[in-house]
Amino acid sequence: MPDLSIEIAGIKLRNPVLLASGTAGYGEDIARYCDLNRVGAIITKGIALKPTPGNPPPRICETPAGMLNAIGLPNVGVDTFIKENIPFLKKFDTRVIVNIFGATVDEYGEVAGSFTGVEGVHGLEVNISCPNIKEGGIAFGTDLEATRRVVRTVRRSTTLPVIIKLSPNVTDIIPFAMVCKDEGADAISMINTLLGMSIDTETWKPRLANITGGLSGPAIKPVAVRMVWQVYNAVDIPIIGMGGITTTGDAVEFFLAGTSAVAVGTANFLNPNVSIEIIDGLGRYLEERGIDSIRGLIGAVKI
Repeated sequence: MPDLSIEIAGIKLRNPVLLASGTAGYGEDIARYCDLNRVGAIITKGIALKPTPGNPPPRICETPAGMLNAIGLPNVGVDTFIKENIPFLKKFDTRVIVNIFGATVDEYGEVAGSFTGVEGVHGLEVNISCPNIKEGGIAFGTDLEATRRVVRTVRRSTTLPVIIKLSPNVTDIIPFAMVCKDEGADAISMINTLLGMSIDTETWKPRLANITGGLSGPAIKPVAVRMVWQVYNAVDIPIIGMGGITTTGDAVEFFLAGTSAVAVGTANFLNPNVSIEIIDGLGRYLEERGIDSIRGLIGAVKI
């Protein structure tokens, strides 16, 4: 069989298919339906310094070819996660990448530092799509200097591999990727959800209590593939691609555009075992074409 192994940010993965943050919880729910021993890694639901409740319902609604969510990042907090959730994840032979977030730059640093030296944690994915409460509520990931400060602070706060999750809600994503590299990020994951809104035409009210939410699913795949291709050609650090991946063919598109790995998100809600199907499908795809390694696909699009 072709070699599906890959190394990203110093993290050795048996294969390049990951479970995206927010869609696999802390592992316990999806483990009943998906063999975590087979996935390359699980990226956990976001963790902050202290527990947060999230937004009031309704906070999810379906859209054509996707879904909107305004969950609001509910989480158990660093201390509880390390004490109660890490022991469960350590039962599996897979890599664990913890998604982290904060309301201030200092909080990002504190959360990152809390995971340094924690057995069973192999890397951090930093969600910079959160509002900066000290500077008007604008998302860190849509302000270039705010992004710079967060990446710099996280990098100084931990020895773990640092992966920055980029927001697509910007005019040009390339400068943000370049800032991540300049400030010491080991890799980039992209893209996070696109900001969207849906209105109920019977009640004339927004379908989400938060009014707006993040659009994910197949509808955003062309946007994600385009952004991956742009960043791959501008910045020479690994990319974990995500955004609407539901089939092996979708994953192949991302590899051809330049990702070193892919993360499956919204599709897990429809088929919790889809990541395993994509892993098997990638092996067959490479074998049928006489390609001996997944690395043979990375950035190989013919322009």
